[in-house]
Amino acid sequence: MRAVIQRVSRASVTINNKIKSEIGIGLLVLAGIEEADDNTDIEWLCSKIVQLRIFDDKNGVMNLSVLDAGGDILAISQFTLHAKTKKGNRPSYMRAACPDVAIPLYNRFVMRLSQLMGKEVNTGEFGAMMQVESVNDGPVTIIIDTKKKE
Repeated sequence: MRAVIQRVSRASVTINNKIKSEIGIGLLVLAGIEEADDNTDIEWLCSKIVQLRIFDDKNGVMNLSVLDAGGDILAISQFTLHAKTKKGNRPSYMRAACPDVAIPLYNRFVMRLSQLMGKEVNTGEFGAMMQVESVNDGPVTIIIDTKKKE
């Protein structure tokens, strides 16, 4: 799994001109699932996301997690995170999991994040054309790939 994690002051996802989900302070998580992913990837990544100390403490030092900061998470599935751009100018998405593999893994990812957060995680809609808006706070953007843990 590959995730782009942005600390935001607010974020939302709109589908068919209607806001599906929105958050205030928290994390916008764009998650890409590949064929080789499994529950081990989900567990490791979810734990990492909720424990990332990227929110400011009272001294202005990034020392708090989204849990500590009382923030929320907006998780969006994004297969394009697995784009291969080595040859030519048209990206290949061969590494991205097909929907019958990706959807159950994405649902487990959201469920596990919700469990770790102790509250519902907001989402987009798998496979839908979405407009995602965010105000990146900092800016702070972290990229994590479960296949590159070292």
